[in-house]
Amino acid sequence: MPHVSETGASWIAVVPYAFLRPGTNEVLFKENGGQWWGERPAGVKETIRLAHEQGLKVMMKPQVWIPNHWTGNLDFSSEEDWKTWETTYERYILRFAALADSAGTDMFCIATEFNAAIQKRPQYWSNLISKIKNIYKGKLTYSANWDDWDKVPFWKELDYIGLGGYFPLVKEKTPKVAALQSAWQPIKERLKTYSQQQGKPVLFTEFGYLSVDSCGWRNWELERGIEGRNINEQAQANCYEALFSTFQHEDWWAGGFLWKWFPNMRGHEGYPERDYTPQGKAGEQTLRKWYKGR
Repeated sequence: MPHVSETGASWIAVVPYAFLRPGTNEVLFKENGGQWWGERPAGVKETIRLAHEQGLKVMMKPQVWIPNHWTGNLDFSSEEDWKTWETTYERYILRFAALADSAGTDMFCIATEFNAAIQKRPQYWSNLISKIKNIYKGKLTYSANWDDWDKVPFWKELDYIGLGGYFPLVKEKTPKVAALQSAWQPIKERLKTYSQQQGKPVLFTEFGYLSVDSCGWRNWELERGIEGRNINEQAQANCYEALFSTFQHEDWWAGGFLWKWFPNMRGHEGYPERDYTPQGKAGEQTLRKWYKGR
């Protein structure tokens, strides 16, 4: 936590993952074993305490992981399967809403990137938000994907329009800051207009770039075969610079949560020098400049 605080950051996100096995309908969270310490209730509480001790605010962001699949495609063919999934997800999310409230967490994210489920089951989500509000009294958001944030039907019920800021921008190996800024402009205008229409600020619930060639484009594709990709710290740093210079001074933009910061610097599949983390890289200096220049 001291290292995070020293960068000038003012918030962290705590992400206690639950799991869904492909082809099944039950959200699994093993509270007393089978989870990392930092995902179990005791570890989550201690992480929040340590963050608050350093003067950092906390967003609780419980998230479902489906191995080798994406939550945005989650879908079921029967009402029975939907009901089972919804019941088990509700149990998981309300458990952490209660923990977030008791621990004094500053924000709570109700879900992450459930594109199909949001569109097909809107009433479920409205009902779930009401139940969360009965338990948790802080600010609420949802983490939409970069390509469906304008299709979410329940922003009026939340405090922030939340989305992952993983927009594909520029394909070049080392994209220039000016080119990235230019690519951001139409996206920024769309977000600004939508923010004004909804009467809510926009929050990047995640943003980040691998430190490899072409990280200004589709990072989720670059993750595959990451061990063989060329390290490119400058590309990552340029992407940070373009994002902050585009959004930091916009009053409708609430900020963003960097993906990702590793306490032990292990990184994606053991490749921290190529991973999203800026720790010890050129990108960390870019972050420090912007965070401390607020």
